[in-house]
Amino acid sequence: MKSTTQLSIVGVTLLLFGAGAARAAPENRLDPQAVYNASQAVIGRPIGNYVLHDRAGKRVRLSDYRGKPLLVSFVYTGCFQVCPTDTVLIAKAVRATQDLLGVDAFRTVSIGFNVPFDSPEAMASFARQQGISARNWEFLSPETSTVSSLTRDFGFTFLATPKGFDHVTQLTVIDREGRVYRQLYNENINAQSLVSVLRDLNNGALAVPSGWSGFVTRIRLLCTVYDRDTGNYRADYSLIVGFLVGLSILGSVVFMFIREWRAQRRRV
Repeated sequence: MKSTTQLSIVGVTLLLFGAGAARAAPENRLDPQAVYNASQAVIGRPIGNYVLHDRAGKRVRLSDYRGKPLLVSFVYTGCFQVCPTDTVLIAKAVRATQDLLGVDAFRTVSIGFNVPFDSPEAMASFARQQGISARNWEFLSPETSTVSSLTRDFGFTFLATPKGFDHVTQLTVIDREGRVYRQLYNENINAQSLVSVLRDLNNGALAVPSGWSGFVTRIRLLCTVYDRDTGNYRADYSLIVGFLVGLSILGSVVFMFIREWRAQRRRV
């Protein structure tokens, strides 16, 4: 059986072979082992407080996103295959996770690495083309002078080819303090993985709002199971039904015990 590390490297290999727009010569390809090592090496490290620009051209800093878990992907807007496909894949996982935990449980950003071509206008167009209008998901353009250090902080590797880029497809999970917490690749970019990571970030629990909305969220978590066939969560009320049946049986036993106890007292 292959280890988790071996499976991840295999996944990275497949992603690299599919990422480039060109079929580059072997010497012009990224080395999967080196790519994986670079990606994993940044786990636990803080991300620099880089300046970027949102789709409206407004200047933002990565520190603006601290306080909640942050999901980060890298794209280039001139990509017509892998980047759109992977963005839609991430969108599906994000929607399913938000349906379960709420839209404010985490934030998501996609960053263009092919500047100046990945301008705010280009990123806005890319988002529209993929049908991304989710709340708490922004598409950002970095400054040209910081692309190298920015991608290095995220452990993201890319290589220019004659017709595009070879690059690793990864979703980086940043914790509330701005440190790299985990890297997700390929088949691990799904709602089940996101919920698992968010639970780990919260020491085995899931952060839910207070009050009535929090109560509803807890019930939903209790009654939800992951469906591998669809990649979504679905309601499964069997646990609640079983609990209510057990509670009713217990109530009946208690009632009969009390009734018998009262009957014995009357006979005394």
